[in-house]
Amino acid sequence: MALIVRIDVDRPYGKQGWARHVASRVSSDYYLPRMEWLRYLSELKTILGILNANGRSAYVFFRKCSYPSAEVRELMAAGKHQFGLHLENSRSEEMFREELEALERELGFRVTAFSKHGSGRRRWGRYHFAPYEPERYLPWARQAGLKFFFGNQEDPRLGPVEGGGLVYFPSAFWLEPQWRDTTKFPINWLLREAAERDVVMLLHADNVTSNPEILREFRMVVERLESVILPVAAEAAAGMTAVG
Repeated sequence: MALIVRIDVDRPYGKQGWARHVASRVSSDYYLPRMEWLRYLSELKTILGILNANGRSAYVFFRKCSYPSAEVRELMAAGKHQFGLHLENSRSEEMFREELEALERELGFRVTAFSKHGSGRRRWGRYHFAPYEPERYLPWARQAGLKFFFGNQEDPRLGPVEGGGLVYFPSAFWLEPQWRDTTKFPINWLLREAAERDVVMLLHADNVTSNPEILREFRMVVERLESVILPVAAEAAAGMTAVG
């Protein structure tokens, strides 16, 4: 039993600093070529570096605007991290398949897992479909041959549900406290529970690196707890099933 680390890569340039914040928004809503001088995916690199230094692996979910650079791919390979889709336009199964296939073409191999951008509270960009409808995504994912769906509920006591070859984790321990009942679920709850069973810990790299206290808790968790990559994903990573 161990920690399942989930990283949703929402912003290619984070949100700290005016220029980087604007670049993140324009990349999301329109298009910008990757600009390394603006530190593309800098926060994700920091988080992956910490995980790698501690021998921990994660599931990392990418939007179209945050596809991994060559340096991020190297860090992902070094840490045996798993690539996944961070679904944005969930209006229809057609849009779901379009985003999934675009990511797989970018990577050059198939992925086994996905998560959803946003929890239904607000619209987070021009192409974002705000409603959070996991019951619709499950049959789409099974049809596409995906194996894992990581959901956005905020009660980490909820365990996974398996059906039709797909494992659905409906909830997570959100590391950022604004999305977690910190009275019911303090960081010590995670340390205790993940030592006894698999618990998903969800984080956004730019939120963690910009807050010293959250970063301290992240370091403490990855130092104390083992992480796990689920068996089907581990097998897929070893084989790297090619697209086509």
